[in-house]
Amino acid sequence: MTWNIVSDSSCDLRTASFHSSCVRFETVPLRIQVGGREFVDDDALSVPALLSAMAVEKAASSSACPSPADFAGAFERGDRTVCFTLSSQLSGTYHAACIAREMVLEEHPEKQICIIDSKSTSGAMALLIYRARELMEADTTGDFEGICNQLRLYQAALRTCFTLENFDNLIKNGRMRPIVGTLLRSLGIHIIADATAEGTIHVADKARGVGKTYRAITALMKASKDCTDAEVVISHCENLEGAMALKRQILADLPVKQVDLLSCRGLTSFYAMEKGLIVGY
Repeated sequence: MTWNIVSDSSCDLRTASFHSSCVRFETVPLRIQVGGREFVDDDALSVPALLSAMAVEKAASSSACPSPADFAGAFERGDRTVCFTLSSQLSGTYHAACIAREMVLEEHPEKQICIIDSKSTSGAMALLIYRARELMEADTTGDFEGICNQLRLYQAALRTCFTLENFDNLIKNGRMRPIVGTLLRSLGIHIIADATAEGTIHVADKARGVGKTYRAITALMKASKDCTDAEVVISHCENLEGAMALKRQILADLPVKQVDLLSCRGLTSFYAMEKGLIVGY
């Protein structure tokens, strides 16, 4: 019986980075439309090329979730599948995965498929995937429902926050007035936001300067949950230096277990933009 982990590409994990002797892993790509060009968010996508295209395109860019058929193909390649999706409040990805589940079970009723709404994105999804792999590799009884229940509880305990330096995409999509974006940029002000329990985005704070921003992030993390022995994943959009500095701040301020770094894939780069940082914990 093949254990199968499926995620959409907003998890920021590349297939090549996943290693297991008994669990397969597959990401189903979202698509990003920039003018007349479509970028498929797979392992081959060049994030710098995507960001460059977005920078010169005057019209708003957009993203599209995978089709049910895309998910169905991934589900068919395993016997017991757990699928994690981008927050259902931000995308139709969860709905597409649920339709795919029904399609596959109609043809293969013997398969077991669980769809979990991460109510988040990026690092939080990576943490769910890591935990799923751990549980699956340790399983000796084939307790599919038990593993799914543990993952649902873990999802409810995870948190996400992020900070932005580039507001161009928000301005082009009409979510921020140009004058506000220009003012924030000229003053060096960073937006700090978090994900609500329902999976929506909440602007929690603003900070001026990098040091104050990172300290505000750790204060937000401390206020949101007990971070003792927490595992943390920082995803960065072309900002390794900033991610490493934030990692040092987190390790200095909070009693976390470890902090891992990931490079943003296409979908998270589309929203975070250059120098954006997303923290899952």
